[in-house]
Amino acid sequence: MAPIQHLTHRTPQVTPDQLLSGFHPSHRFGEVSFDSYRPDPAQPSQAGAVQRLREFSEGVGAGSGGLLGRLFGGKKKNTKSGIYLDGGFGVGKTHLLASLWHAVPGPKAFGTFVEYTNLVGALSFRKTVEVLSGYKLVCIDEFELDDPGDTVLMSRLMRELSDAGVRLAATSNTLPGSLGDGRFAAVDFQREIQVLADQFDVVRIDGEDYRHRGLPDAPEPIADDRLREHAAERYGGRVMAVDSFPELVQHLSSVHPSRYRQLLEGIDVLVLHNVHTITEQALALRFVVLADRLYDKDVPIVASGAPFSQLFTDEMLAGGYMKKYFRAVSRLTALAREGQQGEQLV
Repeated sequence: MAPIQHLTHRTPQVTPDQLLSGFHPSHRFGEVSFDSYRPDPAQPSQAGAVQRLREFSEGVGAGSGGLLGRLFGGKKKNTKSGIYLDGGFGVGKTHLLASLWHAVPGPKAFGTFVEYTNLVGALSFRKTVEVLSGYKLVCIDEFELDDPGDTVLMSRLMRELSDAGVRLAATSNTLPGSLGDGRFAAVDFQREIQVLADQFDVVRIDGEDYRHRGLPDAPEPIADDRLREHAAERYGGRVMAVDSFPELVQHLSSVHPSRYRQLLEGIDVLVLHNVHTITEQALALRFVVLADRLYDKDVPIVASGAPFSQLFTDEMLAGGYMKKYFRAVSRLTALAREGQQGEQLV
């Protein structure tokens, strides 16, 4: 039987080179393609987005990168330097963004908004620009607008990369309820990046969260005294991290979010005792980052305590970071369903 691990006993150290080496789609999206994306027939914008991205991919790497490409016609006429996917949770934006990354030649980078801000913090802004300016494509998943400082930083980074001839692709984290009411993220995105606004084609993707299509609500948590038994029955022989939820939440404060990927290295299943509502926003935001890394690695969660729908307070779910929290609840619910019912995530 594989030994039990404890995330609270881990304090990984990560070098800048290790950060750079991680800028590729996660294992979950390691082999996706435009052909493997399954558009919802009831949502024609999904099939339309696939076609738009196929066309965009044809202009990447065909002499379009760098100053020489721009001077000698590498960029196709009427083709903007960037493409921006706007849509609700679970409509496949990350799948499509990763498919674009797989479809074009390198060098190229793929990471979340937070991972790029962490990269700037590790390398410095100028070094990050220097490194990424040599890439043909930079993909930014889940562009976030809830932190003005980080938004300005990323806007400046994208502007300098665009000036260097790098093609850009981004996704938004718009709430499903915000679509169509004049407040969808593309409008805010364009306002924030100003100079780049006219260089981005915005592609709207409609649809419901695929993780909940025809599936039951989040499963009830498992009784704490049966937690280890349930995990052993279902995942015996796999590497399990077993932690007290309150202790893990506190431990995250001592580990920089850029290291959460390494924090989970080698872990197949996460067993959490006594999940409860997080009431401190700083701790909640750190757990959101951990949720994203768990989802990237497709780590099933077996948990006791409160269901993940109660992980954040009502004030958090209605506040400025609501998009992050709703995404985390959606992803954690899917991982908990997999952990309890054995459903494999798509």
